[in-house]
Amino acid sequence: MKALVMSEPGNVKMTELPMPEIKPDEVLVRVRAAGICINDVRDFKGECDYSYPRIGGHEFAGEIYEIGSEVNKNRFHVGQRVVTYVVDNCKECYYCKNGFENVCPDSLNSITYKNPDGISGFCGFGQFVVAKAEDLYIANDNVAFEKLAVVEPVACVINSINNANVEFGDDVLVIGGGTMGMLHVMLAHMKGANVILSEPVEERRKKALELGANAVIDPTKVDVAEEVKRLTDGLGAKIVFNTTAIPAIALQALDCTAKCGTMVMFSSLHPNKPVEINLGAIHSTQKNITGAQNGTVKTFWQAVKMLNRGVFDPTPIIEDIYDYHDFDQAMACAMRPDTYKVVLKITD
Repeated sequence: MKALVMSEPGNVKMTELPMPEIKPDEVLVRVRAAGICINDVRDFKGECDYSYPRIGGHEFAGEIYEIGSEVNKNRFHVGQRVVTYVVDNCKECYYCKNGFENVCPDSLNSITYKNPDGISGFCGFGQFVVAKAEDLYIANDNVAFEKLAVVEPVACVINSINNANVEFGDDVLVIGGGTMGMLHVMLAHMKGANVILSEPVEERRKKALELGANAVIDPTKVDVAEEVKRLTDGLGAKIVFNTTAIPAIALQALDCTAKCGTMVMFSSLHPNKPVEINLGAIHSTQKNITGAQNGTVKTFWQAVKMLNRGVFDPTPIIEDIYDYHDFDQAMACAMRPDTYKVVLKITD
């Protein structure tokens, strides 16, 4: 099989590898499309502490190529379009048993991140991926692979929206108009919220209005917290989603949050510097601070279901589609600060 192997940061080559072998409870998925995540970009830049050689790509979709002897043949068959749950959770710990498999502590210790004996990575940037049958989600034949490759980020945002318990009529502020910010705008709009986006780039503000935002803010021109209050009858946003990686923005997000409201740290911070918070103010205003990490087993199911039923279309946030042989061009596009989701098409 062919795969894009990263031998070191910045050095990715198309490489011929042995065909993976599956166990009785596994399937071999032929990858057809894979998205380039911001974490793939950081990995390419050498900003991640992973082992090499490595095959990136955790946002992928494909079709079943081979089925293990113990896999339920009444449910799965060769040629079926599928998406895979990619968090390498142990399924045994407290978190996995209580519906928090997305933060399973064992996942970070898996060979997905560090493999002293071989290749690490999620392997979506290659022709074939081995997956447990229990981790598969069945997609309809009429849903394009390029759309299915966006299931993972959509599932992450659904988890974020669900954690914040967005309800009809809620004032919601999304900070940051990148791919994940726009997905928050789209999904919060679907939940019936009054959505406000704070984003310095004019083109992105215009796009947000097209995708369901009710108002937009240019943070370079106004005091964001004061503008949010003006737009929310002086209350502030009931729910604030911070989708930026800038530590200082976390404080701004908290300032924009209404009393008894919730601020969600969706993005990881880069650099991950401590942020000083006035806990006395948290006490007196009953503001809630929480995070949102990965998608859950349920939110992956919800994302696939929404695409299968045609009730959600991720096309507006797909920037471009490249043949995976043109990886350098695709990564260059993904690294630009003004782009959305770049998808690789696995063509052979």
